[in-house]
Amino acid sequence: MLPSLTKREFRPFYLGSIFDDDFFPVTSRGSKPAVNIREDEKRFILDLAVPGMDRKDMKIDINENLLSISAETKNESEETNDGYKRKEFNYSSFCRSFQIPENVNADKIEANYKDGILSVMLPKVTEEKNKITRQIKIS
Repeated sequence: MLPSLTKREFRPFYLGSIFDDDFFPVTSRGSKPAVNIREDEKRFILDLAVPGMDRKDMKIDINENLLSISAETKNESEETNDGYKRKEFNYSSFCRSFQIPENVNADKIEANYKDGILSVMLPKVTEEKNKITRQIKIS
């Protein structure tokens, strides 16, 4: 069970895995990119280290209050030389999910990718405080 969230907390969201036993070594699970979460007055910023990935292979989804960042790459090469044939392939993927705090405006989330860092900006909801000035009559 996940702990309750305050308005300003980010928590990674974890699902149990069928691979969490002794039959599957750690290397078969893939790796999750490191993430840094920053906050300023106007927004939260998630920075994920995903060097070597192409932005077209990445995907960001929002489902209710869950932000999921995933990527999948497949590379294959084949070489024939002097009667020898070599074929290699590489597959990598990851998925990181985070519960979005209540004070995030999900409609205005933006992302950019530069120099191996995927940055996701989650703007905070701006609450306009209506200041009502009036005098209260004492009866």
